[in-house]
Order: sequence, then C-alpha cells, then structure tokens
Amino acid sequence: MPRGVGGRRGEGVRSDCYIAVETRDAGGIDIALKSKVESMYGESIAGLVRRGLEFFGIEHAAVEVEDQGALPFVIMARLEVAVKRLDPSEKREFLPETAPECRYASRRDRMRRSRLYLPGNEARFMINAGLHEPDGVILDLEDSVHPAEKDAARILVRNALRQVDFFGSERMVRINQGGLGQEDLESVVPHNVHVVLIPKCESAEEVIAVDEKIQAVRKERGVENEVYLMPIIESALGALKAYEIASASPNNVALTIGLEDYTADIGTRRTPEGRESFWARSAVVNAARAAGLQPIDTVFSDVRDMDGLRASVLEAKSLGFDGKGCIHPRQIRVIHEAFAPTRAEVERATRIVLAFEEAEKKGLGVVSLGSKMIDPPVVKRALHTVDMAIAAGVLDADWRDSE
Repeated sequence: MPRGVGGRRGEGVRSDCYIAVETRDAGGIDIALKSKVESMYGESIAGLVRRGLEFFGIEHAAVEVEDQGALPFVIMARLEVAVKRLDPSEKREFLPETAPECRYASRRDRMRRSRLYLPGNEARFMINAGLHEPDGVILDLEDSVHPAEKDAARILVRNALRQVDFFGSERMVRINQGGLGQEDLESVVPHNVHVVLIPKCESAEEVIAVDEKIQAVRKERGVENEVYLMPIIESALGALKAYEIASASPNNVALTIGLEDYTADIGTRRTPEGRESFWARSAVVNAARAAGLQPIDTVFSDVRDMDGLRASVLEAKSLGFDGKGCIHPRQIRVIHEAFAPTRAEVERATRIVLAFEEAEKKGLGVVSLGSKMIDPPVVKRALHTVDMAIAAGVLDADWRDSE
C-alpha cells in the first residue's frame, strides 16, 4: 500500500514528531501512537491527526505517530508532509489558526542589530527563540536544510509563522535560490513574514524576480502587510554588483554579506583578522548607504568566543555596519551591547540633535554647538546614534523631556 512519511524521530529529537501514513482500501483509520506525553495529551494528538486525515479526504489508513513533545502546529506540519509525500498532487494546506500574537507588523526603518538564524526544519529552536530578544529571527529554508527535507521545512516554517510568538522580533525567512525559492515564497508570504532574505545574490534581476513573485502572491492571496527584502552578498560577482543589487527594489531595506561562501568563492579561507574580506565588506557598506539601506555584517561562527565576538562587532561598527548575524542565542546580548553607543557618544549626539531642533524652531539655516558649526551629515549621524541608543535601552525614548 502507498506510504508517506514526515517528521523526525530518534535520539536527540525534541519538540517534534514522526508520522507515517499508509492508505488502504478499507478498515477506517487506525492510529498507533507513542508519545512521551501520551497520558495527558494522547487523545488530543490522535484527534488532531484524525482531523487532518479527514481534511485531506483520507478515510482508510494505518497511521504511525511517534511524538517527542511536539506542539500542535508541528504535528499538523508533519502530517501534511506525510500526506503530500503520499500524494504529490495534493495542494491543500492544513493550516493552524493564526495566533493573535503573530499579527504584529514591522517597518522599514526598524533596528536590525541582531538576526538569529534558526534551521527551518528544527521546531525545537523556534519555540523559545523570541525570549532571547533578537531584533530579528530568520527561519532558514536554505543552507541549514537538507535537500531531501526542503518540502518539510517549508511547511513547518509556514505553520511557525502562524503560531509561534517571537515577542516582537522581526519575522524573517531565508529562501532558496531559483525555482525552490519561488515555491518558498508561495508558501510563506501569505503568513505575515516581514523580511525575505535572498541568498547568494549576484544581480538586480534576482532581486526583481523575488520582488515580483512576492507582489503576485500578495495580490492573489490578499496579503496586506509589506514584505521587505534583504539580499545577501556571498560571491565575488555579488560584491562587484553590490550597489546594483542594493538599489534593485524599493522594498530592499538592508544588504548583508555571507563570508563563508564569499571566501570560498575567491579561493581563500576566512581568518579572524578578516583581511581577505575587508574590500567586500566595505563594498557592502558603501552600496547599502548609497541606496539608503542598512548594512548588516556576517555571522561570527565561534559561539564560545564572546571576546572575539565583541571585537568583531566593534570592528563591524567602525566599518559602518548597523547589525550582525547570530547563530546562537548567547551571541545576541553581546551584539546589542557592542553596537550600543557609548555614554560619551550619546551625550554628544543628544546635544547636537537639540541644537539642530532649536535652530529649526528659530528658522536658522546654520546649526552651531558652542563655537563649532554643525554640518548636516553630523546631524544625520547624531540622529542615528540617538536611535541606536534608544533601541539599546541606554537612552529613554522621551529623553528630550528630561533635558
């Protein structure tokens, strides 16, 4: 008899489940359930599986469920994968309700100091990710997902977007390249994703193709929220075309770089000193600033070296980057602290902003602070410092009232 399998089982699996569906000609639905929480939730799990089979029109099947504490949205995703592997022509989506806490919006100019990568086929990493307060969470469908599990990750990520409370973190998805990426967009765009990351981007045409697909899906599915773009530069060609890529779409909000692929592409290895990538990182910063985007630095790959991470963030900040990628939650606090302006920087910036606002009130065309004239670029940098200080919690949002 035909058989479809979805999910994960074995040593080390947590917050996930394995489901196998074998259809038959008669006999109704027979569910063999093993669960670490069977005494409390066994009936609910079996009921959810029955509801899913009914949704897909399956009346006769033997179903094996091996549960390791999976939440309902995970069980629904794994069941849908099993059914669709059983019948690849099945297009219906077994969707969980969208939780109210998942409906919040983002905005173009929000802070993106930290973005936490989460493997798209690992439910256990998604559930509590928002508690670590990254500026953004990236549900990754690309490099962290085995090619044979792309379909499963896509469905799990879609359900996570509808159910997981990320506590205000920007909800990002890194899609695959080419046709797989187009399928990813069809699946995730209708479910309140804020930013789509475009991997290994090497041309404006790639950005435009992703943007056009997003707009087509938004129109078809009645999606109201804006979906922003963050291209990732990961090759020599991408670095050479950084400004072309950065300026390709009005929906671009940030430009970032991935150094593992970049250094492999130029035939060298990544070093702690970073001399081999200095030009490419500078190219990304300049392209982003020229296009009015936020430049975001690569990840720091040694999750145990907090001193090295801090030094890397301070270097990135000195080059002009606004944020950095994370591959472990413990990196988030260090990144936020290192990107935060110093007390001296905040004090100077607030004086400049107040002087600028006072000059505007008086209709003056020249801004001065003490005996020094303040140029517009200095004011712009001061405003940025103030925004970063507020985001970092080192300056109150109503700081003007206390002056």
